[in-house]
Amino acid sequence: MDSYEIIKKYFTGLSDVRLNRFESLQSLYSYWNERINVVSRKDIEHLYTRHILHSLSIAKIFTFLPGAHVLDVGTGGGFPVVPLAIMFPETDFTAIDSVGKKIKVLEDVVKNLELTNITVKQERAETVSGKFDFVIGRAVTNLPDFVGWVRKNIKTDMIHAVSNGIICLKGGDLTEEIRDTVKKYSLLPEQVIEYRISDFFEESFFETKKIVYLKINDSKPV
Repeated sequence: MDSYEIIKKYFTGLSDVRLNRFESLQSLYSYWNERINVVSRKDIEHLYTRHILHSLSIAKIFTFLPGAHVLDVGTGGGFPVVPLAIMFPETDFTAIDSVGKKIKVLEDVVKNLELTNITVKQERAETVSGKFDFVIGRAVTNLPDFVGWVRKNIKTDMIHAVSNGIICLKGGDLTEEIRDTVKKYSLLPEQVIEYRISDFFEESFFETKKIVYLKINDSKPV
């Protein structure tokens, strides 16, 4: 079983509050995974590498500012939103999922960790009406569909040095998905950036893992 020590390996200088919250995640998710299949049974022993550190790969590229608003679509039991909310306590996160039992898990995790910067809702992406600096998602669906769901939710006004947009954690060869997305939404090729997570983390799990960033507020009108 891995441990929260792997977080300290890649993120130095974290406060005791952050470290204590990261350490608490194992017991919280182990408790719920015995009752609800939050993550796969084989993955619970690799929670820190395959779920928490994977979620935090976003923090290797993006620093969410105080007062920023980030939407996590299809959050499941809270990935990537919970690790990111711990890392960026002054950023406001909204987490949605259509499955009620997963929302119940996330609500309990948020309560136990006293994460006041996460708002949890049982809702589908298509019905979300708010505006956000970034929309994030982890292996939710194919890129063209995901962009179609949430493109309407990206703010025009920017507070970050980088463009507002969509950040997806994906795996494998994304050439076709990216090509179809660029074509469908009339994006410029430079509006889509693909990062290899193995450039940040050395564990073999990350060899095929990617982050795809779409600069939506730079896009042409459709």
